[in-house]
Amino acid sequence: MNKSTLLVPVVLALSVLLGRAADQRPNILFIMSDDHTAQAVGAYATVLKDLDPTPTIDTLAAEGMTFENAFCTNAICTPSRACIITGQYPHVNGVFDLRGNIPPEKQTLPILFREAGYQTAMIGKWHLKKEPNFDYYKVLPGQGKYFDTMFRIQGPRKWPQNTVTHEGQHSSDAITDSTLEWFRNRRDPDKPFFLCHQYKAPHDYFENAPRYQSYLRDVTIPEPPTLYDVPRTFGSIATRGHEDELMAHIGTSIGKRNPRRSYAVDLKERFPEELPSDYDVAKLSERETTRLAYQAYLRKYLRCVKGVDDNLKRLFDYLRKEGLYDNTVIIYTGDQGFWLGENDYQDKRWAYDPSMRMPLIVRYPGSIRGGTRSDAIVENVDFPALMLDFAGIPRPSSMQGRSFKEVCETGREPADWKKAAYYRYWMHMAHHDNPGEMAIRTKTHKLIYFYGADYEGKNQTPPAWELYDLSRDPSELNNVYDDPAYAQVREELKEKLARLRKDVGDDGSHYPACEKIVQEFWDYDEGDREKAIEISHRFKALREASLGSREGKAPPQKN
Repeated sequence: MNKSTLLVPVVLALSVLLGRAADQRPNILFIMSDDHTAQAVGAYATVLKDLDPTPTIDTLAAEGMTFENAFCTNAICTPSRACIITGQYPHVNGVFDLRGNIPPEKQTLPILFREAGYQTAMIGKWHLKKEPNFDYYKVLPGQGKYFDTMFRIQGPRKWPQNTVTHEGQHSSDAITDSTLEWFRNRRDPDKPFFLCHQYKAPHDYFENAPRYQSYLRDVTIPEPPTLYDVPRTFGSIATRGHEDELMAHIGTSIGKRNPRRSYAVDLKERFPEELPSDYDVAKLSERETTRLAYQAYLRKYLRCVKGVDDNLKRLFDYLRKEGLYDNTVIIYTGDQGFWLGENDYQDKRWAYDPSMRMPLIVRYPGSIRGGTRSDAIVENVDFPALMLDFAGIPRPSSMQGRSFKEVCETGREPADWKKAAYYRYWMHMAHHDNPGEMAIRTKTHKLIYFYGADYEGKNQTPPAWELYDLSRDPSELNNVYDDPAYAQVREELKEKLARLRKDVGDDGSHYPACEKIVQEFWDYDEGDREKAIEISHRFKALREASLGSREGKAPPQKN
């Protein structure tokens, strides 16, 4: 008998042992809802705390770790999802805005899990346009529909031609049913799984399942303190205009402040059942339209949130029944935050915390103590490294994010852990009238630079800087950029922002014309401030002329 023959049983025995070892690796369940902000999660909520539409998610938090300072790098759907699939910032993975995509060969996260022996699946909202590189997928086309939900699936024809429709179902129910069907009929019990379970809800425009129509119907939703009156210390010429001349044109609104897009107007067309029969936005005062629009906005939003939470209970009950719950790392998040009427804003996009902050809860009883919280700064580019680390898969050099598994398990940050998060929103004045901006966010301060230009350096809005002392002003209502007492902090943060841009690869080479504007107003001297006033006047004239030319026409409703 030769040596190679003698080695065969040894190799087979090792293979069996390694296979058993692999079976003990935790499953990874990544759950993401769309636009589910921390303010609407019971484990985080402030003014909405007593309503608590998320008992299931709250239980997850009680059994795991809740992160106070989890942030997205760009608060819109496609870039956030691209960061999580690649572990790279938008300017590195190339997804700057809603038009971006990640081709199959660059979908790093599922590729690495599959190569490591995990069974991979993606179910729900995808929003990255190209075919998902998972063993199994069932994903919404683009944004998808709330009802009669259609999915793109694998099949005999090329992507994206194979589809199936869940007629009569709400998307949250259809997505959960699809995941449960995968578990029952498609999961390989001999392999650990990496599953992405991603809801469309509660994305605007909010459409809840009919069974939730009575939920909160007779409840007066608590209002944020700044729904009607925002202090003059908030913002800058970039967000208010010179002497507040752009208040109507920067940031879409709940009330009728923004004439181009506001919930006060939109709700009458989309959800008239949520408003009094005699509702007339032209006759009612601004305060009254804001009040009515806010109540309707929050009821619809929270009904969608309730639908997500109830469906998660169905999913978790199944995992418990099948003995999978405790051997699965469960991560819950939203793809970014969302504005729930604070400062009379709707949607997301801003670098302020309501949209930059993401809810993030991680549960794994094997190593994470229940009911713990962390204020470590983590970004969505760090999420894939965390998942790989729990699975024992090395992080590739292409990933910019780092694992925070040590934080999850010990509650302590490594000595070299990041001290700041980076943010950049590129879609200048698109859809919701938000200026182009970048920001640095530490545990104690936030510095925002509204450079106010599109990719080509055009369509300018007034540039400005804003600085917030989060230890004294967590709601970001007092811009202290020009306060002499903060001069040193301001300059230190400017230097840190410049270094952080280079560290993460946002060196200005992607769009040179835009970068020219960024550099022009960086110092923000008296000449820059005077020019900002001129830009404010010019933009006001252009915007009012544009609104006048569209009078009598429906405003654009892209998202």
